[in-house]
Amino acid sequence: AAGMFLRLLADVRWRAANPKWRRMTCSQRSTSSTAEPYPVSLPAQAQVVICGGGIMGTSVAYHLSKMGWKDIVLLEQGRLAAGTTRFCAGIVSTARHVSIELKMADYSNKLYQQLEQETGVKTGYMKTGSISLAQTQDRLISLKRVASSLNVMGIPCEIITPKQVAQLHPLINIHDLVGAMYVPEDALVSSANVSLALATAASRNGVQIHERTSVSHVSVQKGHVTAVETDRGQIQCQYFVNCAGQWAYELGHSGEEPVNIPLHACEHFYLLTHPLKEPLASNLPTIVDPDGRIYIRNWQGGILSGGFEKNPKPLFTEGRNQLEIHNLQEDWDHFEPLLSALLRRMPDLEALQIMQLVNCPESFTPDMRCIMGESPTVRGYFVLAGMNSAGISYGGGAGKYLAEWMVNGYPSENVWPLDLKRFGALQSSRTFLRHRVMEVMPLMCDLKVPRWDFQTGRQLRTSPLYDRLDAQGARWMEKHGFERVKYFVPPGKDLLDLDQSKTFYKPDWFDIVGSEVKCCKEAVCVIDMSSFTKFEISSTGDEALESLQYLFSNDLDVPVGHVVHTGMLNEKGGYENDCSIARLSKRSFFMISPTDQQVHCWAWLKNRLPDDSNLTMEDVTWKYTALNLIGPRAVDVLSELSYAPITPEHFPSLFCKEMSVGYANGIRVMSITHTGEPGFMLYIPIEYALHVYNEVMNMGQKYGIRNAGYYALRSLRIEKFFAFWGQDLDAFTTPMECGREFQVKLEKGMQFVGQEALLEQKQNGVYKRFTMFILEDHDTDMDLWPWWGEPIFRNGRYVGKTTSSAYSYTLERHVCLGFVQHFDEKTGEELVVTTDFINQGEYEIDIAGQRFQAKAKLYPFSSLFTHRRRKDEEELSGYQRE
Repeated sequence: AAGMFLRLLADVRWRAANPKWRRMTCSQRSTSSTAEPYPVSLPAQAQVVICGGGIMGTSVAYHLSKMGWKDIVLLEQGRLAAGTTRFCAGIVSTARHVSIELKMADYSNKLYQQLEQETGVKTGYMKTGSISLAQTQDRLISLKRVASSLNVMGIPCEIITPKQVAQLHPLINIHDLVGAMYVPEDALVSSANVSLALATAASRNGVQIHERTSVSHVSVQKGHVTAVETDRGQIQCQYFVNCAGQWAYELGHSGEEPVNIPLHACEHFYLLTHPLKEPLASNLPTIVDPDGRIYIRNWQGGILSGGFEKNPKPLFTEGRNQLEIHNLQEDWDHFEPLLSALLRRMPDLEALQIMQLVNCPESFTPDMRCIMGESPTVRGYFVLAGMNSAGISYGGGAGKYLAEWMVNGYPSENVWPLDLKRFGALQSSRTFLRHRVMEVMPLMCDLKVPRWDFQTGRQLRTSPLYDRLDAQGARWMEKHGFERVKYFVPPGKDLLDLDQSKTFYKPDWFDIVGSEVKCCKEAVCVIDMSSFTKFEISSTGDEALESLQYLFSNDLDVPVGHVVHTGMLNEKGGYENDCSIARLSKRSFFMISPTDQQVHCWAWLKNRLPDDSNLTMEDVTWKYTALNLIGPRAVDVLSELSYAPITPEHFPSLFCKEMSVGYANGIRVMSITHTGEPGFMLYIPIEYALHVYNEVMNMGQKYGIRNAGYYALRSLRIEKFFAFWGQDLDAFTTPMECGREFQVKLEKGMQFVGQEALLEQKQNGVYKRFTMFILEDHDTDMDLWPWWGEPIFRNGRYVGKTTSSAYSYTLERHVCLGFVQHFDEKTGEELVVTTDFINQGEYEIDIAGQRFQAKAKLYPFSSLFTHRRRKDEEELSGYQRE
């Protein structure tokens, strides 16, 4: 078997290295492949079955086998590396906006560098470096932000002038450039050969590889993977990994229990040329010209150039009957804008001989980030797919993180931005995916300024008040498919102007949000927060209380009507969720979580709650409209509408009561606002939503009521130093690291998940600390704004990154929140972060390469706000969500 496998490798390697293989007809290849006998029969069982022999499948197999798992079968319906991997442009680029993607690409680059030595398989690895060009100042700012991230990660990178571009790559036309970013460590590889090298190493480690074997579906029993059905028989297994690329969506839906994997393929074009008269040097840097929507790399002395056109062509992927992907139809008319951009960038190519236009499928996802992780509905079903044309850059790192996830139960980094559970079933509609990928593909090159929104697939989940708010000038953003208000444009303001304003500087909505914040502080505002995830958990006996006491860190055995702010922690003490839980009765609880927790939190609880018929959990997100009444006059509005005393004596903070508001009864009113300002959350049965909203607005007129949006909420919560899950908090952040010890009851008389880790931190100290920074020498009108992800420097040394930031209209300064770490200057080892360490440093925040002085604080500016009792402040410190 080993001999035959190596013969196959030699054959595929020849095909990958020899351009003529591309022209073989489908019929020749399919007849030759079906005529060959199957080499070895499939095993009857295995621990892991991986479907897909491209870069993702082989990388997962390689990393699992490295971590000691040997009982692995990799199945490929055609031949290894014969899908999208074969047509991949082979550019390994670390210049990424999202931190986790940057880490994956950096790991991939380092892995590929030594792979040839490890396996003996030639991978074509060549360190060429890459140059990203900027034709506008905004693009240059965007590159500078990426460069700041790369530099603090230890990846060499510099911003260079157009003249330096010409020195590095003489054929490039630089007349329209304002600058560029040079990353000297970026590389080129033959992606098919990298895949084969990974397969060779995995095979030597005991992984069985079977080509020409199609998976028809995955068998599931009691919510767990049990077997994989193929065209050559069944394999019983504990784990299944879907690395089927563009066919992952269909394979997910073919099982007994469907697994939603939202991706869709588009045609992706690139051009191959014959060698130039003077063949290009093999170490010439790769050029990325995002404003021209193209990339250009050396290819065997000629060039390979492709791009992301404005009008992409989605592909239907019904029927996984193509064993291997063949070069799709050439379409020169479609490629023409990209060809023009290429000729503008390299004018000397006019006389060049074109060899062929390659058209291959490439999978894209609804948010341009890849998909990895375990299915929320089927245990043991893992997914790694949807690479948005960065498969070779992510291949090594993504395979490593998924293998860690399978072996250890969690990866070594926070991969929430890539987790399959960030999507719900609603993102799996074929029509939605088709429309969204047509937007996503051009966005690969578009300038992404802070707070941009997708335009397709909108108005999918809306509050019953959507039309009322829209008519009053609401501007919308979308979270987990739910429409949420950013701010309200006052009558007479130029709406078009506001929608066009996209900038890294002071935005046009600055004054609008400022007036909403002022109203929240002085009068009363209403924010529709219906998108929150809402679960009800109840039982016939004490099962609900006992289970929740084990799964949550705070003490939930409180009197009926009290609201508890608590974390749902993992074994390491990190936040899997951050939520508020109201005790409705002795045996029922109402749980409020962030919007994007709907799938993740449900799966987490479902997998950990006892399988008990007396215990029920219901997702009631859609049953309630949530209105947040913020401001000192909220109490007046509510008491007039409900004819009930709402004074602090009758309605203390963190309290929940069912009340009538206007004609409607059964409204759950809670004395929290998630901002630290006074006010109430109203959870209104959906059929009463319009009535209650109208009553609140009418009654509030005399108190100066107005609508507000999430941007005002963000400014309020950040100046009060409140952390939000998904931005500031994640599965690697513990309550001890963000000043929330008071939300943890270590001595509540029973064990809870994460308790041991927290006790250890309490004893030994923490290695990072959530800190608030107030920018000192920053000009709000003239300077670049901080948004999130900016490096933090203490006494000139890098100590962490910001996680969120906003302008504080109260302090009239920018406030950034982020984590500070303490690295030993000589060894780089992590040290305990003490209060003194935070307080005794001089801090700077790096915004696109420019550093601004900042003052660090571990507590909010209580003196500048209305003085509250310290206990009150502690209880409030941390209303957490967006």
